Amino acid sequence: MEGGSVPSGYRVLREGAASILQREEDEDAFYNKAQIVNRDMSVAVLRQFLSNLRQEIENGELVRTRKGRVAQNKDVAASKETAGTKGNVEVEKTNGQETENCNGHARGEEAEDPAALRVERESFRLLEGLAASGLRAIRYAKEVKDLDTVVANDFDRKATDAIDRNLAFNDISPEKIKSSCQDARILMLNNPLAYHAIDLDPYGSPAIFLDSAVQAVADGGMLLVTATDMAVLCGNNSEVCWSKYGSMSLRRPYCHEMAVRILLSTIEAHANRYKRYIVPLLSLSVDFYVRVYVRVYTSAKMVKQTPTKLAYVYQSVGCDSFFLQPVGQMKTADQSVKFSAAVSPPVPQACEETGSAFYMGGPIWSAPIHHQGFVDSLLNLIHAQKESFGAYEKIHSILTVVQEELKDAPLYVSLHDMCKTVKCTPPAANLFRSAIVNAGYSVSSTHANPLGTKTNAPMSVLWDIIRSWVKEHPTKPNPHLTYANKILSKEPVLKANFARAQKALSKAQQQGVPRFLPNPEENWGPKARAGRKIGKRKVQDNEGGDTKRTRAH
Repeated sequence: MEGGSVPSGYRVLREGAASILQREEDEDAFYNKAQIVNRDMSVAVLRQFLSNLRQEIENGELVRTRKGRVAQNKDVAASKETAGTKGNVEVEKTNGQETENCNGHARGEEAEDPAALRVERESFRLLEGLAASGLRAIRYAKEVKDLDTVVANDFDRKATDAIDRNLAFNDISPEKIKSSCQDARILMLNNPLAYHAIDLDPYGSPAIFLDSAVQAVADGGMLLVTATDMAVLCGNNSEVCWSKYGSMSLRRPYCHEMAVRILLSTIEAHANRYKRYIVPLLSLSVDFYVRVYVRVYTSAKMVKQTPTKLAYVYQSVGCDSFFLQPVGQMKTADQSVKFSAAVSPPVPQACEETGSAFYMGGPIWSAPIHHQGFVDSLLNLIHAQKESFGAYEKIHSILTVVQEELKDAPLYVSLHDMCKTVKCTPPAANLFRSAIVNAGYSVSSTHANPLGTKTNAPMSVLWDIIRSWVKEHPTKPNPHLTYANKILSKEPVLKANFARAQKALSKAQQQGVPRFLPNPEENWGPKARAGRKIGKRKVQDNEGGDTKRTRAH
């Protein structure tokens, strides 16, 4: 129930349990319907995460240090997995020095002294670094019961004025949501290890905020990070991707999953500088953005394993074949562990299928991008609480596919693109996947692309299946198709069996559960970047800072 009447010149926008005021004539605080999937998913993830976090503290898996901060129990961590990882934890030092709260001031948030911090750490705190209108922060405060305090920050004074107006309209106390007006990077740097969750959802790249974020999140806490610069992450501007993320992106069918893995690798790189590492809980490519939910822990011992979780991608210039080159390797002998550079290369000088050279992309995160137990619990939660999610059907369909994805098969192939390379009519997806299963390999869909196929089968097997299909369904010869002719001229080593296999169908397909839903309306996607208008021109404010501005967030 709103705390006041609607001011003249405003209209009310409602989503979930929140209501915000929007100017009727000015579109500087527009509402992006497409982001309801992002917000609903984030509410669900926070509910599950904070429930797990509280349980871990009660079970002694996470304890409070003498500074009042949450940290892994070293005795428990050495013997029991916590969120899919093991290892000792050192949270009392950052960069070799003891970390102290820097008493940073923010509007609506008084400077904290260490004594007050010890008490406040008994409650769960969340920072939304780029809060804009405060819609997301208000939803978190109203819909996530385990969340005690939300800091809604934005660099733009007009945005924080809108936040204050919307807080009053929703009758939310300053103790529940504190508005803050400063650079999100400075706020995070002034509050190390202070937040159990930090949400960063900028318009474009989150890269400039990551170094501060990995320092401000509590041990065992969670980062919720969005990137919308998909042209950069998907290979249209690889040089820009390198400058922002430290990785070369490739424009290939698997580019959307690669975008997710590039974002994970750069978060890990920032965390490693402070003896910290990440554990992905859920990593998504949805519509026009990627969104990752990762837990952050501190352990110099676990940081040593990072190179084993990263890989470069060798992509054939002439066909769809790709291969992963791990950055590092770990060897165990006589109860001792040694780390070294990985043996390379995984490919010959020329592609075995086409004779072409290779592009090299990455590094990318090559370890699992989801935590299976967390995804299972999350699906149960949203099913039990589906009345509270306006985009329930969409987030349920996404998580259904995520739950069944192969965890040990980074990236994916596109059947249609492989057949396009050799100019043949593609077989039905179920036939292609059945041939993979009948050859003794595993197969699944991918949430990132309804036409994608994840499998642990080597590329040589996949091309043998295509060659076998073309033998049964001949194509018209074309002497000008050099790469296609080279692929088809080879005799298949494996004779594919296209008999339908039950394992080629996912449980969701067998049960008729929707997996890939169409967009609910036309022009479903991102809106233009928010900014102040001068005549017909739109001028951006402070391009180096909070680029969200007054976007309904």
